[in-house]
Amino acid sequence: QVQLVESGGGLVQAGTSLRLSCAASGGTFTNYRLGWFRQAPGKERDFVAAISQNENYTFYGESLKGRFTISRDNAQNTVYLQMNSVKPDDTAVYYCAASTDIGPLISALRRGSWGQGTQVTVSS
Repeated sequence: QVQLVESGGGLVQAGTSLRLSCAASGGTFTNYRLGWFRQAPGKERDFVAAISQNENYTFYGESLKGRFTISRDNAQNTVYLQMNSVKPDDTAVYYCAASTDIGPLISALRRGSWGQGTQVTVSS
């Protein structure tokens, strides 16, 4: 079972950039599809972005492509989320997820392993 640890969150101003990291251990990193989700207070955990094992395929939540970019470094066992032009609506706890399930991507990630989350707060 892979263990995931997110970092890079914090308090930032609207319009700036932030990069989140998620370090994995305890599994064969290249076997995992990876993703990011976020959960704002009182709301459901929403899909943000995902990336395939070989980095050839990325997928983004509605309206996030163009501002957010997911990437992975298989040599460092780390997945990243680059967040540009952040908005107050991006305020949430951001979680990374990993799955070896070959089923539908978002569902597979939801059933996979999760990190503890990192708080991102965007001030206006």
